Parts: sequence; C-alpha cells; structure tokens
Amino acid sequence: MTELQDSLFPDLPPLPEAPRAAPPPDEAPAAPKKPRTATVAPVPPHPALVELAAALPPGLRLGTSSWSYPGWAGLVWEGEHAESVLSKHGLAALARHPLFRTVSLDRNFYRALTASQYARYAAMVPDDFRFVVKAPSLVTDATVRDESGRGTEPNPVFLNSEIAIQEFVQPALEGLGHRIGALVFQLSPIPSQLLADQDALLARIGAMLASLPALQPTAPEAVIAVEVRDPQLLCPAFATMLRDAGATFCMGLHAKMPPIEAQLPMLRALWPGPLVCRWNLHRRHGRFGYEDAEKLYGPFDRIVDSDPETREALARVIAGTTGAGQRAYVTVSNNAEGCAPLTIASLAQDIVAAAAKQRAP
Repeated sequence: MTELQDSLFPDLPPLPEAPRAAPPPDEAPAAPKKPRTATVAPVPPHPALVELAAALPPGLRLGTSSWSYPGWAGLVWEGEHAESVLSKHGLAALARHPLFRTVSLDRNFYRALTASQYARYAAMVPDDFRFVVKAPSLVTDATVRDESGRGTEPNPVFLNSEIAIQEFVQPALEGLGHRIGALVFQLSPIPSQLLADQDALLARIGAMLASLPALQPTAPEAVIAVEVRDPQLLCPAFATMLRDAGATFCMGLHAKMPPIEAQLPMLRALWPGPLVCRWNLHRRHGRFGYEDAEKLYGPFDRIVDSDPETREALARVIAGTTGAGQRAYVTVSNNAEGCAPLTIASLAQDIVAAAAKQRAP
C-alpha cells in the first residue's frame, strides 16, 4: 500500500439419602422439575451478510468488544437473554455471525483470566476464530485505583515482566493456543512525572515487551500490540522501541487520542506489518465520556451517533493493509456509534468499497 508506506480429593460416592416419609394422602407429590438449559441460538445468517463477508479480504478479522449485551437480540442471537446468560453462553452464537472472526476479551483488563477460562472460550468458537485480548490493568496501569477509579498510589508492578508473563501471556497461550490473534497492552493514561522522562518510560516498556515468550510457535498468526492513551507517545522513538521489541502499535480510536490521520505515521513507521485497531469511543463524548456513552447508547440495539468519517477512514486503512498482504484485527465497541454489530456491518461495506477503489486502475 503505497500511501501507507509513505504518507493471552478423588471422587467419592455420594452420601445415601435419608428415606423420605410418604406424603399425606391429601398431598399430591410435587411435579418433577424440568432441567434448566441456557442455550443461546444464533440468528440465522442473512444472505446479504453472508455475501458481504465473502467479499471481505481474507486477512481481515472484524469483531466486537465483548458480547454480553441483551440488546443484540435479533442482530446476533435469537430471543431475549439476561446479561448473565449471554456472558456465559453468548460467545458461541456470536462466533457464528458471518462478519465476526474475532472478539476482544476486555474483561481480562479488570481481572486476569486463568488458562482454564481461556480454554473454555476457545472451545466455544470455530478453529479459525481468533481472540484479541487486553492485558490486565495490573501491569498496564501505572496507578493503583480505588473502586471509583481514582488513583491512590503508584503501582509497584507496572510493566513488570514476570507479572505480564505469569498473569497474561502464559495463561493465554495455554488456554487459547493458536486462536490468539493479538495480545494488547493498553496503557492507561500515564502520570505526568513518568511521561516527563520519555526515554526511561520507553525503555521500561521495551524491556517488558522483549522479555515476553515468543507467540508464534503456539499461535502463528499472533501479534503483541501496545495501545496508548497519551498522544505525546506517538513519536518515532515509540515506533523504534516497538520494532526492536518485535511488537506493533494498536491504533486506539478514542477521544483521548487524535483521529486516525494523526495516528497513521505510527503505522507507516512500522510498515510492513499487521494492523491492530480498537474503535472504543465516539469522539463527541470527550476524554472521560464512557459513562455518558453507556447511558445514551444502551441497550445498544441501534446506531445513535453515526460516524461515517471515522468508518470510511478506517476502511481505507484496512483495505490498504490487507491489500498488501498483511493481517488486520479490528474490534468495535458499542460506544463507537451505539451498536457494534451494526457499525461492523456498515464498516464492512465501506471496506469492500475502499478495496475496489484501490484496485481500480
């Protein structure tokens, strides 16, 4: 892509039950309880979506950020289900949507998953499905926060290599195996005193990344990516550090970061290479607008704030990247426009159009 180049006790027999007294003659025995099942059936794929999916570049993986949203009834699964049911059983239905070939495991950011939890997710999806996994905040947030999210003290294990391996990379490799697509270290906004010494900060990030075990022997398509929330880190030294550590940049579409066009230099500096992108939040909500977006967009069943400019710009980057033979992992949050499945459908159409335009003489 010329423009892009340029411009993770033995079983014992049950105790015998005590004999039950016979019910009084006038008391009928209780009816046996029916076993409870919690199945989430996918919506039958619409022919137009199947056709659209077939037209997308084979190296592209589109998906949502998480999946436990009751408002997606009729879009992703049939019938209405509680959030708790979808959290446990919705992934299998989501993975059968024709446009979804990845998903972001965001819950890992709040509490690290175990290898067995990862393995449970892996068992729910097709062999060709891939996961984008956020690293736990335990290693990506420089500050220890209270329940309200307010920073209370410096995090003593920020960017700790041993914690990153033990709590994130190794469990992901063991549980997800070849289904890893991207392991993303999304660095929370960094305190000003650390940002002031950028060289030292980048050296710490690079040392942590360089210590991680290689993913490719287990997950040949997997990449390590770093997403930031401090625009001043979008600099040549950051790109050099990522390249030297064998990692890549995760483009974060978020109000705390500049638009796509201002992030493209990072992609150019790391070219050729894969695209990892997380479309997190509509820019109208500002730097701290997640709660506002959640209130406005719930139950996430329709587009509320269409953002065609971002969609079209992202589509051009995706088309160019995949057209040059590189892979792309792109996940979309409900907070991007109001409904991630509908945003992805529109984005897919834009990608097909952008790819056709780039192929035209």
